[in-house]
Amino acid sequence: MTPTPLSASAELLPVRPRPWSSALRALAIAACVPYLSLKIAWISGSRIGIPDGSMLLDHPRLIAVANGVTVVMDTSVVVLALLLTRPWGLRVPAWLLGVPAWGATGLLLPIMTGFPMQLLATALGGTTEQDSSQRPFLDDWVFGVVYGGFILQGLALGTLAVLYARDRWGHLWRGTMWELPSRVTGPAVRTWAVLGSLVALFPALMHLLWAAGSTVALSAGRAAERTTDFYLLEGARFVFVAVACAGTLMLAFRRRPWLPVRLPLAMAWAGASTLGAWGGWLLLTSLMPAADASNDASWQMTLTYAGEMISGLLLTAGVVCVLRRRGA
Repeated sequence: MTPTPLSASAELLPVRPRPWSSALRALAIAACVPYLSLKIAWISGSRIGIPDGSMLLDHPRLIAVANGVTVVMDTSVVVLALLLTRPWGLRVPAWLLGVPAWGATGLLLPIMTGFPMQLLATALGGTTEQDSSQRPFLDDWVFGVVYGGFILQGLALGTLAVLYARDRWGHLWRGTMWELPSRVTGPAVRTWAVLGSLVALFPALMHLLWAAGSTVALSAGRAAERTTDFYLLEGARFVFVAVACAGTLMLAFRRRPWLPVRLPLAMAWAGASTLGAWGGWLLLTSLMPAADASNDASWQMTLTYAGEMISGLLLTAGVVCVLRRRGA
């Protein structure tokens, strides 16, 4: 069968029956239940998991709106799980699937890597945000329930997405870097890759400085509340920036010709989506008022998160360009 281009209909593609796809779909949907239940309870006025004096109680209307948005976001996981496992999902236009998949990758991957590191650090005697915060935020058990659910969502959805993509677009990442036609990695792809990498320099520098212990550009409150969690997460964010830029630049300039295409493509997709989606989320939260003025994000922090989001979008444009050209 002739490979179907990225933008073409997939009506003729066969569906490969996998008995355990249903189990993964059920796992992804079930993993949404704890988070959605908590969010709906909070919107309804419940304070389960919210201790007295929590900063979440300072802005009830704003928090209710934020909870409503995150309910919609997590509900999309259910739709994705169905789309990735049902025959009609193969007829969905690529962009309509790619956008939520990009967002899910970018939002879930930092949690899937960061939360286990935080647990390990705590087990080894490291400090956590809950230990050092001047005011309570949430009960400890909430983090385990919510982030545990996110990790299960990421594992189940990630597996289903890889299988789906292999069935529908597997031909796009076959072969080695040297076998990529020159028309696939033309000036446009190189422009996106270089621009995205240049924009990413500032966020990369700031995350590296914060991970190394610098307080530059940190507000007084955030500088005082740094913990082991803080250093680990800042280090991880620097790594995501490096992975995104390295993967996209390797694709654009066909570096490391002996590498299989799927490796830099996976690096570029995972890193760019994390920068774009998670950077956008951090930018949004940095613009929200903090309960304590000393914890308000500085303009440099806001610029860092904005740079992450913009660089992620630029690098993603390069990845999409490669996929579309190779699909054609």
